[in-house]
Amino acid sequence: MYIDYKEVGKRIATRRKELGLKQSEVTEAAGLSDKYLSNIERATSILSVDVLMKLCKVLVVTPDYFLLGTTTNADNSDCEKYVYEKIKNMDNDKKKLAISLIDWLSQ
Repeated sequence: MYIDYKEVGKRIATRRKELGLKQSEVTEAAGLSDKYLSNIERATSILSVDVLMKLCKVLVVTPDYFLLGTTTNADNSDCEKYVYEKIKNMDNDKKKLAISLIDWLSQ
């Protein structure tokens, strides 16, 4: 199977923007450098599976969404939409707090 890293990068950027997050917010939560995420989004760097999973966690999607543009579970999609609707109008400090809470709950 061929992975189109240009499409993967576009999906990552689109999802990040859907959540109203800046690259710096995503990289901080995922433990990546700003330049590396920018390179991934522009397909000048290929992400590892480890980085893919970190981005999935921060951006609240499954790997198949980034790799194939699909999701495996409609229930997850509904939950994501609910969370998105709740946080999309929050200021950045509240968004960071929400991400921290989600990270804490997922541990």
